[in-house]
This record gives sequence, structure tokens and C-alpha cells, in this order.
Amino acid sequence: MNAWRGISPLILASQSSARKMLLANAGLDFEAVTADIDERGIQAASRLSDPREIALLLAREKARAVSSGHPGHFVIGADQTLALGNRLFNKPAGRAQALAQLRDLAGETHELNSAIAVARDGRIVFEDVSVARMTMRPVSEAELSAYLDAAGEAVTRSVGAYQLEGLGIHLFAHIEGDHFTILGLPLLPLLAYLRSERLIAL
Repeated sequence: MNAWRGISPLILASQSSARKMLLANAGLDFEAVTADIDERGIQAASRLSDPREIALLLAREKARAVSSGHPGHFVIGADQTLALGNRLFNKPAGRAQALAQLRDLAGETHELNSAIAVARDGRIVFEDVSVARMTMRPVSEAELSAYLDAAGEAVTRSVGAYQLEGLGIHLFAHIEGDHFTILGLPLLPLLAYLRSERLIAL
């Protein structure tokens, strides 16, 4: 079933497999278009330090960038930041950096800040930030090495060097927050907005 009722196709400004899966499972037909922006450059120029504000800024910029080339379409931008106290983490460049990040996160509680922004004709019409608190269990060096061996290159596609929907679940002791926030697309507030605009059938 296609629940989308917009005149123009819905667009997701991302090639994230997790985000695409969430929209597809919700019965929304959409197109996925890569947002060609310099995320780190935009973040640095903004001088923002609050993880939620950074996630929201990048979600807005992704939505606007794709929206500018697709007039009339509703475009979803999304971004996620990981904060351990005042420290921000980015996607690891490789195994060594992934291992270092996981060492720092082990035994600690960090926050995932997942932001969404919806743009139409270059204007932001909706935005939201949801937060999940993630407690990683104490993990030995041998366990981390075994995890990285098993997970492979997938760890470089996740801001925390783990993918909770896969083997990363073994690293955690406690989680506060919904599954959609953790996967990087706060689906409930997004669907509520689309429903309020009569853009979905359910």
C-alpha cells in the first residue's frame, strides 16, 4: 500500500538504508536523493556547540539543498549527532578510529540526537529533534575486537561505530528512546506532521 497522497512524490534527502527502510515500512513511496553539502564545513562555520542544534542545522541544510532542485516536492532532511557529555562524535574513518570511539563509549551513557526537517520550495515547513539515551555495557578489548571483526565496514556508516539494528545491540546494557530515533529518522513526529497536512492516507 502507498499511503502518500501528495501531488508530487515525497523525497528523502538521504541514501541511508535505515532511513529508507523506515519510510518504506511505513507504506510511503518516495525517492531518495543525495544531499550534496559539506556537513563538517557547515558545522564549523555555524560555531554551534549544542548537539541538538547541530543535528537540526544539518537536517535543514540537507532538506533545503535537495528542495531547491525539486520545486513543489516535500523533502525530508535528517541528521544525527552523538554526544558523550560535551564531546561530539562523528562517523569513524576506519577500524582504528571505530575502536577508539567504542573504547570511550564503553560503560558510559551517551545521547543520540536525531533531527528531521521538511522543506518545500526551499522553505522549512516542519522540524523536530528527538533524543535517545544509550548506555553501553563495559566491553573488554577482546570483545571490541571480535565485534569489529564481525561487523566489518558497517561500523564506518554509523556515528557511534555501531549499528543497533545489527550486531551493535550486543554492546548495550540499557536504552531510553524509540527505535526510530536511534535509527536516525524520528518517524512518529514526521508522520504526525504529514497527517496534519493531509499528505498521507492513514
